[in-house]
Parts: sequence; C-alpha cells; structure tokens
Amino acid sequence: MEKVLKVIEDVITNPPIPHEPYKQSLKNWAMYCLRDRGFIVVYAQKGDFAVEVKGGGKLYFKVTNNAVDLDDNINWIVWDGAAKKVSLIPQML
Repeated sequence: MEKVLKVIEDVITNPPIPHEPYKQSLKNWAMYCLRDRGFIVVYAQKGDFAVEVKGGGKLYFKVTNNAVDLDDNINWIVWDGAAKKVSLIPQML
C-alpha cells in the first residue's frame, strides 16, 4: 500500500490540471486527477472517496482545506490555500 500511496502523492503534487478552488471542489479535483492517471475511484462511506487497489483492498481518503486535528485513521488530501499546493497526509498505521 505504501507504493500506491507514493504514486497517489505524485499524482496530486504533479497533477494533470492545477487545483483552482474557484472552479472546482478539492474532492472533485482529486478524484479527476486520480481517474486521469488510471486509478479506480469509488464512493466511500468511511471517507470522501476510496481508491481500489489491485488485490481487493481500498484506500480511503478525506479532503480538507484546514490541516488541523485530522483523524489519523484515514488518508488526507490537504489544500494549502496560502502556498497554493496540495499534499497527502497518510494515515497512521
């Protein structure tokens, strides 16, 4: 799973299109970027969305514009509006 998270991090930090908060939500942008790179992105009750991993597993994600008091049990995609960049904060295992 660590390798998959690394690839996902590369996708969101070097996206096919830049995140423009006034045009699209962070969630929709992240899902688009991942689908554009061939990931299977699905609905998730435990998060904002999930990525299906070969072998049957899923990685769950939530998105936020505020990286304060994040739940350690899920992966986070965080938009830093001041720096205008996106980062991935993996869950703590």
